[in-house]
Amino acid sequence: MTESEFLARADAILDKIHEQADDWFETLDIDLDASRSGQVLTIVFNQKTHVVVNSQAPLQEMWVAAPSGGFHYKFDNTNWVDTRTGTTLQDNLSSIFSDITGRALTITL
Repeated sequence: MTESEFLARADAILDKIHEQADDWFETLDIDLDASRSGQVLTIVFNQKTHVVVNSQAPLQEMWVAAPSGGFHYKFDNTNWVDTRTGTTLQDNLSSIFSDITGRALTITL
């Protein structure tokens, strides 16, 4: 994939996650603040727990930093897959967000 294709995919992912987080704040009354600066999306839950999702254009990877660890995802022509565990980005984010909030949350990418 070209760099511009990667950046378009990364933007779409960050936008979708941001929109869903904003929706949880509005409709589920989950205490969070989601903010984006360029290719970095930061979500702060309960004013203390941070999750950062960002793109790494030179490596064509999406990275996640969360209390449970750091994760790197490569696109396999269908899904963004963790380079160590094989877990998809959306499944791992759903698990991370559910663990933090204590509520079943699902990210759809």
